[in-house]
Amino acid sequence: MAPETPNPTEISLHRKSRVLEVAFDDGSRFNLPCEYLRVCSPSAEVRGHGPGQETLQVGKESVNIVEVEPVGNYAVCLHFDDGHDTGIYSWETLYDLGRNYEPYWEAYLHALKDAGHERKAAE
Repeated sequence: MAPETPNPTEISLHRKSRVLEVAFDDGSRFNLPCEYLRVCSPSAEVRGHGPGQETLQVGKESVNIVEVEPVGNYAVCLHFDDGHDTGIYSWETLYDLGRNYEPYWEAYLHALKDAGHERKAAE
């Protein structure tokens, strides 16, 4: 982890609204939708093992997190109700996902559209 990356001071899962709230020691606070965290998972299953090997995640509108498991003092493993549990979200990754939510989400929506998929309303 880069020394300039803030550390989380609070991680709260809001299952009903499907949001993971993460506060950092620099005062930043992010409300990260479970769907967003699932489709942006840092796992090899989603990102692949190199450029161009990414797998577009579809049909994740209603996904939820069932467990937030600490990994040492540098990350968490998020267990999703669709069975996905291989992504290790470092503090740096969570902070990056929070700070860059808008461009990452827009890129995902464009990738869905380009692949001929549409998001459905969450159940």
